[in-house]
Amino acid sequence: MVNISFFCDLLAAQGTEFYTGVPDSLLKSFCLRLSESVSEKNHIIAVNEGAAVALASGYHLATGKIPLVYMQNSGIGNAVNPLLSLADGDVYRIPMIVLAGWRGEPGVPDEPQHLKQGKITCALFEAMGIPYRILSADENEVSGQLEECYTHIKNNNTPFALIVRKDTFAPYTPGADGGSAVLTEQEMSREEVIEEIIRLSLPEEIFISTTGMASRELYELREKYNMGHRQDFLTVGSMGHAASLALALAVQKPELPVTCIDGDGAALMHLGSIAAIGAQKPGNLRHIVLNNGAHDSVGGQPTIARKIDLSGIARSAGYTHVFSAKNADELRRALGENSSPGKWEGPVFIEALVRKGSRSDLGRPRSSPQENKEAFMRFIAGLK
Repeated sequence: MVNISFFCDLLAAQGTEFYTGVPDSLLKSFCLRLSESVSEKNHIIAVNEGAAVALASGYHLATGKIPLVYMQNSGIGNAVNPLLSLADGDVYRIPMIVLAGWRGEPGVPDEPQHLKQGKITCALFEAMGIPYRILSADENEVSGQLEECYTHIKNNNTPFALIVRKDTFAPYTPGADGGSAVLTEQEMSREEVIEEIIRLSLPEEIFISTTGMASRELYELREKYNMGHRQDFLTVGSMGHAASLALALAVQKPELPVTCIDGDGAALMHLGSIAAIGAQKPGNLRHIVLNNGAHDSVGGQPTIARKIDLSGIARSAGYTHVFSAKNADELRRALGENSSPGKWEGPVFIEALVRKGSRSDLGRPRSSPQENKEAFMRFIAGLK
């Protein structure tokens, strides 16, 4: 394994001082080290991977130096546009390192949403004409790979990618500061909020849940109450798109109450979805954002959601009713004021402030994504 301080020291020796990206579980040690040792000015956790490429490009324009963009390989899709239309050698020729965690690597067991992306990760970089190396777990080889990386970048002024396999980086324990602290004093856990939502839900209500812990918790709570899973679409991938899925369902099925259970990192990733919902104004849609100020599923690195007014954004975008709940009583009031489709007068936005973390024994859905989709569509069809 590669000691993360050793790796960061190699980057610093080459003059890389600016880092931006979206956290990934395979890059957890790297992200924790950055949060602890790099100022917020030079380490910006981006809302999505495309924005990270743009931030890195702006940094290079300002300083002439080589930045680093980190991401999970599932985020390459968000980054393709600026990589090809901004940083590419046929356009502006902007140098940067792209550090990508390789989820779904062929032959390595992983969750279903990562399998396709894992198969084509290397091919995507090849198609974009971005040279890459799979980062070695041997520190002697890593030194040589970084020399090759920087030589290419300096000679060509174009991006170079480093692909990181599972367990390449040794675990890293941050110091007392942690560098990634988020507010943890909230009364409610994410799972407690989801439990309250489904307990107060309508028999015909359908749910779209965001990727990560929220979908896992929804699945387990349905098991706890023997409710079945037909009413839930578990968006196990496609981070940031649950709200758009819910919007389309609400518009096409105006007779059905639709609830989107979203996360703060996911909502920030494609914030324009809030504007689209506000413009469409579906009266049967509730958008509930569970805000713990963290990318909880990949290591707990902070988001900016506690630094901005998400409820204010929803209000400005045109949501009919907006609530913010920091405890169970406030949550019940927000849910109770909209207890039936006729009373929703949506779109309704509820921001629930929750603490970071989840149960250590939290399971995963036992049905496949295809089985989930088919059962969900049968449920909707049966409500005609």
